[in-house]
Amino acid sequence: MNDNNDMINDILNQLDKEKAESNNINNNSDVEATEGTADQLSDTKDLGRNISHEAEKSFENHERNLEGVSSLRRRANESQRSDNNTASNADEVPHFPARQMPPRSNRDDSIPVRNSAALKRNTSHHKKKKKKKQSSRLPGVLILTVFIFALSICLSLVIIAFGKDVLGIGKDSSTKMIIIPDGATSEEISQLLYDEGIINSPKCFQLFSKLRNDSDNYLAGEHFVSPNMAYETIIKTLTTYEDEEQKEAVTITFVEGINIFEAADQLQNNNVCNAAEFIYAFNAGGFGFDFEKELSKNNDPLKFADGRMEGFLFPDTYTFTVDMEPEQVCQKIYYNFNEKITSDNRLKRMKDIGLNLDKLITMASIVQKEAPFREDMNHVAGVFWNRLEKPEAETAGFLQSDPTKNYSKQVIKPRLAVPNPEMLDAYDTYTTKGLPPGPISNPGLDAIDAVLEKMQTPDFYFVANIYTRQTFFSQTLEEQTARIEEVKAAVAAYEAEQAILQEQEEANGAE
Repeated sequence: MNDNNDMINDILNQLDKEKAESNNINNNSDVEATEGTADQLSDTKDLGRNISHEAEKSFENHERNLEGVSSLRRRANESQRSDNNTASNADEVPHFPARQMPPRSNRDDSIPVRNSAALKRNTSHHKKKKKKKQSSRLPGVLILTVFIFALSICLSLVIIAFGKDVLGIGKDSSTKMIIIPDGATSEEISQLLYDEGIINSPKCFQLFSKLRNDSDNYLAGEHFVSPNMAYETIIKTLTTYEDEEQKEAVTITFVEGINIFEAADQLQNNNVCNAAEFIYAFNAGGFGFDFEKELSKNNDPLKFADGRMEGFLFPDTYTFTVDMEPEQVCQKIYYNFNEKITSDNRLKRMKDIGLNLDKLITMASIVQKEAPFREDMNHVAGVFWNRLEKPEAETAGFLQSDPTKNYSKQVIKPRLAVPNPEMLDAYDTYTTKGLPPGPISNPGLDAIDAVLEKMQTPDFYFVANIYTRQTFFSQTLEEQTARIEEVKAAVAAYEAEQAILQEQEEANGAE
């Protein structure tokens, strides 16, 4: 019996030892699991699972051992009761009380390890899910922020652009002339200003005009405005004539065939503007008229620079004011030329016969100086066409026009700071073939239309009587020579007759 009790005690001691080791393992796993930080969850998760698995195995072994111990204890108790019954009268045997089993709650100490690891995994999962939801919202918020920021910038730029246009900030300061027709509406005027480059927004101008109640107060006629004017100033300029009424009006007529220097002297003599300043502004051009787009971009180096825009001063009657700005004078003249040259399909006919605007005006300027009447102009232009297009004829491509020689010697030569024989010869059509580098006068519509008519004629020569203004045409040089002698005789007879009449008048005056 003692042997059995010793064996049972050994087994119980062994089980207590194993349980103590198991509790140490569980306690260590709890400490290790709780000391991890959020940044070390990925490393401790596997360690926790391993510890939990080992603890579970230890618990299962411990359960099996406890069941074995319980069975042995039951057998020992039964054996002890049997021995007590059979030896009731014997000496009392020392009794070893049964070892108390640990409470069930203590045997479950390994379970919190497993639950703690699961709780941390769940916590980590929820944190990741929350971060994922937050990260999925970030692109949408970013896109919305960028959109609102871009929209704000665009609106700011639009507001600034309209503000600068309304106030005329940062715009060209050049003066431009506009013509307001009778009965023009605010919409038509705003479009006219937009087409001329004065404003950038017709709708904005219309709104501004309506707010000022000036939509029906615009005055027809010529007005000078600048892009750098504020809307307020433009509207005031278009609705009043106060500035013009305070100035004295001057009416000047430029006759056909006048040159630019003669026209400048007329302007200065009538106190309109300085002659030199006018010539400079007129030659500078660049006022944005349609005809300017047709001008040649490659100027002939032999063209007289001081007369660069000779020929484009349209002969007509103009109304200016005293002390007018040269640019305003130029624009009035340019406007008139533009209206004439762009009407009646003149530019189209010009291109159909193979001319550009420079050559058309140059040829017309010579015709203007050679013939006094429209019928003669057509015929003279036909002769020049023959000389230009049939160089194999007796004229050999030379126009042989006296007015070109006169312009070279009388207009260009006195104004050259440095002598330039090549330029002088280029304008003299007796010396150089073809057309001169530029016009020699400012032609009217009759001379321009005569060139565009391109009259077909067999004649290559003509001569005119300067007194009777009658022109004679010939086909050959021999006929031309005879005509010249006849004209000279007629001129001499006229001059002799005039001399006799003058002597008689002087004699009558002496008596």
